Amino acid sequence: MLLVTSPATADAQDGTGVGLPGFERSPHFDEQILDLTIEPEVSVHINAPRATRLDPGKPTRLVLYALPNGNTIAQTIGKQRREGVDWHFFIQHIGAQTRRLREVIKDENLVVAYLEAGGRSWPRWRQQHADSGQRIAEVIETLRARVPGNPTTVELASHSGGGSLIFGYINRVEAIPGWIERIVFLDSNYGYSDEQGHTGKLIAWLKRSPRHHLGVIAYDDRRVSVNGKLVVGPTGGTYRKTHRMLEHLGASVAFAEESTEQYSRHRALEGRIDIIVLNNPDNVILHTVMVEKNGFMHGLTFATRYEGQAGRFYGPATYERWIQPE
Repeated sequence: MLLVTSPATADAQDGTGVGLPGFERSPHFDEQILDLTIEPEVSVHINAPRATRLDPGKPTRLVLYALPNGNTIAQTIGKQRREGVDWHFFIQHIGAQTRRLREVIKDENLVVAYLEAGGRSWPRWRQQHADSGQRIAEVIETLRARVPGNPTTVELASHSGGGSLIFGYINRVEAIPGWIERIVFLDSNYGYSDEQGHTGKLIAWLKRSPRHHLGVIAYDDRRVSVNGKLVVGPTGGTYRKTHRMLEHLGASVAFAEESTEQYSRHRALEGRIDIIVLNNPDNVILHTVMVEKNGFMHGLTFATRYEGQAGRFYGPATYERWIQPE
């Protein structure tokens, strides 16, 4: 596997310490960054706290965020809304949500790696590479080795087609490793399949450690239409996939359901499985709204003491001051 570091990188210096090897100081906020290309056609951007804020003696959470279909890394990070700027920059704000989380989480290092597939589509990329599962596993191991911590654990998060990366990895391994502590699908569980063994692997992983968490957020997309045409077919969409997950997982764990005006929430294993389905009575597209409304932050904090501290899920965005100007 060929790994190419961006040509302009250098160790991040901040006057009191040296940053991670190959990283450079970000022009935005208190961060150090590294851009990589992992062949074939996987672009990676890693964002870590600046050297003085990254303590290798603390636990490090390395979040691998698989990008949605059509988005670039820059668009997924996000920037300030301005006339003439492509709307894709305003629908994720993972960079700002990460910075807001760092305000709250002080006892861990939070590092986020953005993973963009060639063609901006993980499902298409997997179709083009017969050995995609092995390649995904190598990408994860490569990135895990780049970041120090005591220990360093990995969290897999995704939006839209990014969920294909996670399922490709689950298909590849006999058992989900213990050092993966959180798996989050933000309207991205299209590829879930009990027949492919996903349920059994997820249940075995969840029961192996109280640190393992599975989060899913979806919305009722069954009657959403554009120009008079339904956006999903009679058996498609994440609403149906999510209810299949609930059915299959529910054969092994007991779910408790809580309903609000906005959504139904299904939790099991003391909240370590957290599945939210937005009601969507107006039949509008909520595919990115759930991410904008603190969805990424919720996915990384549910069933911990930090849940709701950085921002309440589906409440007002709480990260505006952390959005990049450019």
